Amino acid sequence: MKQESVDVLVIGAGPAGTVAASIINKAGYRVKIVEKLKFPRFVIGESLLPRCMEALDEAGFLEAVKENGFQEKFGAKFVKNGKICDYFFADQFTKGWSWTWQVPREEFDLTLAETVADMGVPVNYETTVTGIVFNGSDSVTTVEDASGNQSQIKARFIVDGSGYGRVIPRLFDLDRPSDLVPRKALFTHAIDTKRSMDDEPNRITIIVHQKAVWIWVIPFSNGKTSLGFVASPEFFDDYKGTAEEQLRALIATQPYIAERFKDAEMVFEPRVLQSWSTTTEKFYGDGFVLTGNVTEFLDPVFSSGVTLATVSSQLAAHLVIKKLKGEDVDWEEEYTKPMMQGVDTFRSYVLAWYDGTLDTIFFADKPKQDIKNMICSVLAGYVWDQENPYVKNHATALKKLARMIEIEKEFSV
Repeated sequence: MKQESVDVLVIGAGPAGTVAASIINKAGYRVKIVEKLKFPRFVIGESLLPRCMEALDEAGFLEAVKENGFQEKFGAKFVKNGKICDYFFADQFTKGWSWTWQVPREEFDLTLAETVADMGVPVNYETTVTGIVFNGSDSVTTVEDASGNQSQIKARFIVDGSGYGRVIPRLFDLDRPSDLVPRKALFTHAIDTKRSMDDEPNRITIIVHQKAVWIWVIPFSNGKTSLGFVASPEFFDDYKGTAEEQLRALIATQPYIAERFKDAEMVFEPRVLQSWSTTTEKFYGDGFVLTGNVTEFLDPVFSSGVTLATVSSQLAAHLVIKKLKGEDVDWEEEYTKPMMQGVDTFRSYVLAWYDGTLDTIFFADKPKQDIKNMICSVLAGYVWDQENPYVKNHATALKKLARMIEIEKEFSV
C-alpha cells in the first residue's frame, strides 16, 4: 500500500481545516488536507461574524475572499410583529472588526481551499478516512479515493476539521448527545427580485415568527437570498405537500416576507436539516485535536458556526506548532477551556433566544445603548472578551436584564 509522511494531516477542507492548515504551513511544517467531498459543495452557515475575520486574516485568506465580491455584512436586524431591532457591528463594545461577509458557502469554501493549495498545501478531494491507528502522538491514517484505491498517511499530528463528518469522534466513539432541544430547518435560495436596496442587503434579518419559530433572510451579492424557517420538527407537520409547497405556505403566513418572496423563483428544491446540535466527549487526545463543528455545533440562530470553526482552528494551529517544536501543551487549559468559554456564551444566548428572554431585550421600548453595544459584541462573535459583562456573566446577565425591563414596563403603565 502506498504511504507518505507529513508533519500534520488535516481532515476536512472547510474553513476549520483550511485555517489550521495555512497557519501550520506558514510555520514551515509539511501539511496535507484530505476531504471526503468534491468541491464546490453545498453547505449552510452562510452568514459570517466579524470575529472570524481575524482568523481569516492570519491564515492569509482575506484578499482572495475579497476578490469574490461577496455581500458585505455590517450588522443584524431582528423583526417581531412589525417591530425592528437593529444591531450595527460598528457600535459594539469590544474593539475588533466591524464587518464581515454573507457568502454562498460553496464559493467561499472553495476559495479558501484553492488559496491554501496555492500556498503549497496539497488538498486531496473525494478522499475518505477509513481508519486511524495512533502510536503515541504519531499516527497512520488509511484513506480511500473515489476509485477505491487505498493509501496511508503517516503524521506527527492530526487536526480534525471534518465538520458534520465528525471523523475522529465517530471512529473512536467520542460523540455525545447535545442537551439542546432538537430542531428542524426548511430552507432554499430564492431569486430576490423585490429586495429593497435601501434596507437590504447589508445585514442578516432574523424574524420571530412565533415563540421558538424563526426565519433567516440572508441576501447575497449575486441577487439570490438564503431563506429558511427553523422550528421544532412537529411545527412543520401542519404543512403538507412537497418541500416547496410547504415553504411557500409558510412564507405566506409571515407578513414581513410574504409579498417579497410570494412568487420568487427557488434556485433549488427546499432542503431539510434537523437534529444538528451535537457535542463530543473531549476536544483533543494524544496526537489529535478537534476543531469547528467536530467539537460542538449549537444552533444556526446567531451564525456562530464559521466563527467557532475558524477561531478554534486558529488556536489549535498555534498549539500544534508548539507541540511539534517539542514544547509542552496543556490542551485542557490552553484549548478546551477557552473554546468552551465561547461555546457556553453562545449557548446562553441560544437558550435565551428560544425561551423568549432575548425577545424582551431586543424589542424593549427604551433600550439602553451601552448594554445594546455589549450584546452587539456577542452578536459579532466576540464571545471571549471578559471585559464585557454580557460575556463574563452570560449565564445570568440576560435573565436579569429581561426581568429589569419587565419591571420598568410594569411601573410605567
